Amino acid sequence: MSKKDLFESPDYYLIDELLTDEHKLIRASVRDWVKKEVSPVIEDYSQRAAFPKHLIKGLGEIGAFGPTIPVEYGGAGLDYMSYGIIMQEIERGDSGIRSTASVQGSLVMYPIYAYGSEEQRIKYLPKLATGELMGCFGLTEPDHGSDPGGMETNFKDKGDHYLLNGAKMWISNSPFADIAVVWAKDENGKIRGLIVERGMEGFTTPETHGKWSLRASATGELVFDNVKVPKENLLPNASGLKGPLGCLNQARYGIAWGALGAAMDCYDTALRYTKERKQFGKPIAGFQLQQKKLAEMITEITKGQLLVWRLGQLKNENRATPAQISMGKRNSVDVAIHIAREARQMLGGMGITGEYPIMRHMMNLESVITYEGTHDIHLLITGMDITGEDAFK
Repeated sequence: MSKKDLFESPDYYLIDELLTDEHKLIRASVRDWVKKEVSPVIEDYSQRAAFPKHLIKGLGEIGAFGPTIPVEYGGAGLDYMSYGIIMQEIERGDSGIRSTASVQGSLVMYPIYAYGSEEQRIKYLPKLATGELMGCFGLTEPDHGSDPGGMETNFKDKGDHYLLNGAKMWISNSPFADIAVVWAKDENGKIRGLIVERGMEGFTTPETHGKWSLRASATGELVFDNVKVPKENLLPNASGLKGPLGCLNQARYGIAWGALGAAMDCYDTALRYTKERKQFGKPIAGFQLQQKKLAEMITEITKGQLLVWRLGQLKNENRATPAQISMGKRNSVDVAIHIAREARQMLGGMGITGEYPIMRHMMNLESVITYEGTHDIHLLITGMDITGEDAFK
């Protein structure tokens, strides 16, 4: 029996006054959808390590797939503040569901829109926007994670087609994806993007089992064994690492907002629990150590809200640098993971059960702190930006 979702969003610094009526309307509609469709089922799917595929249609309907993609290609044509808000509300429900939306919008639709041909845009984007087609993004390899430039997946020009070989790992959505945007090296060692479709001979997507994190999200591999890819499936306007890194900037921006959603859910749960739970004759919310934890949580959430709000403004003005986005992703996930751990302690033994969302958020965030650039790598991106010295090599 699922408990009613009573979530209320914290807004200690009245940041809502900085949002437009449209932003608040979008947030309300996504929040209502999450409360109605995600919250009642997510614990069960997570416990079973199954992906709730029935949510795909709803994600399309609320505009979660490529919200910033122009309307003529099936997107919602929204600004980046709206995109961030949508990701925040979805991740408040579950990081795995937000991952599904992030991959579809930032890592599949965005590269087709930004680097694809007009024919590719028309062919794929409207169906990806509704969820009729689902996609995944192939960059990370078994031996190349933080250093994608070392990738070994490659393709050769065979006259009327390309021949693709290699493998990708830790790919969200791969087990059910209809298409994959795959980054591979051409014969000159240049990184290019290819759209690979399910059904192409030699293309398989084995599922990754045994995860303790993102259990309600489908993860797998992409394996290419002499896959013949039509030449019209090459993304014409991306060459080098700039292509995939441009996509990751979009996704990292979404995570900067999204992870705060998970933090807010843990804080809200802990606050409500401590007001109701009595020990030593009074609610535990009245004890100093509990108040310390709650006060620190709301402080970090408030700082994070201001950071992503400003980042959203910069993104709308096309002024947000990759390093600024990097800082936002790292900070939000760091804040969220600490809040989840503190909130878990505040709930005592109840904190480890599926009756409350905290342990699920905590485990999910262990993936979010690693993917789309690890916690440490983002620190070095900031370090390089402020010193001008590259600590990667």
